[in-house]
Amino acid sequence: MPVDEQPKEARMTAPVQHRRILIDDIDTFYRIAGPPDAPAILLPHGYPCSSYEFRNLIPRLADRWRLIAPDYPGAGYSATPDDFDYSFDGYAAFLDHFVQALGLDRFALYLHDFGSPIGARLAIRAPDRITALIIQNGDVPYEDALGPKYADIEATWALPPADMRRAIGNSITEASFQEEFLNHVTPDIADRIPPDLWKLHWSLMTPRRKEIAIELIAGLKQNRLWFPRHRQYLADHQPPTLVVWGPQDHYMPEASARAYLRDLPNAELHLLNGGHWLLETHLDEVVALMREFLQRVDGA
Repeated sequence: MPVDEQPKEARMTAPVQHRRILIDDIDTFYRIAGPPDAPAILLPHGYPCSSYEFRNLIPRLADRWRLIAPDYPGAGYSATPDDFDYSFDGYAAFLDHFVQALGLDRFALYLHDFGSPIGARLAIRAPDRITALIIQNGDVPYEDALGPKYADIEATWALPPADMRRAIGNSITEASFQEEFLNHVTPDIADRIPPDLWKLHWSLMTPRRKEIAIELIAGLKQNRLWFPRHRQYLADHQPPTLVVWGPQDHYMPEASARAYLRDLPNAELHLLNGGHWLLETHLDEVVALMREFLQRVDGA
């Protein structure tokens, strides 16, 4: 079929390349697509996931943008070195070195799940690099807007450190991975979420990677102290922001999305009828919103 006779959506795709690069001597896997000279979008992934979460989004926007999604050390198809700093700060430093290695001096940031505190740290390092934020069910820096599932994590903070890590470790199972990806969405939405997500990522879990996950989740307590810096960055720099949210999320419900408007009153907010993993269930809607928003940012 000639290209101009194909459906519009079929023409709005581009091939994704799967590459490896050494970042600080760490074998790093990443996905990339789009014209080399196009405006860039950096896609830091969440937990318990990898760049795989962006596999469907990347080709849908790569006709006009350059999209890059790395796997963090200890996640996905990247290496798991023993001497890496597996913390939010450590991952932000890694991302900083990654974008420098790729020559990215200006880019939009997609902030989702743990990618939000990691990406925000990256933005604070060099605010002038950030052209825009797309925030989709990201870990929010507003204590009073967190969902009820955070209470389960906070309950471990009162335990002695060894007991806290043991409790977190006991909660890291294939069944809990499945629960993380389904996350209390309605049955009709749950049917759209492929089991590949928890099956793949559980198959990549090793004893060392489980230790890493324990440390990262335990680090949420310390991360709470960092919330004011995150909020101050938003208030001071006012990056153009699209907030697109699935309210069926027991970690980050509708109140979490609306909380961003306290520091970003000009942000564009859209609530979709979904949950934490909108790119699995509402990809068309997210793509349309991102395309329109980024075109306006590029035009400005």
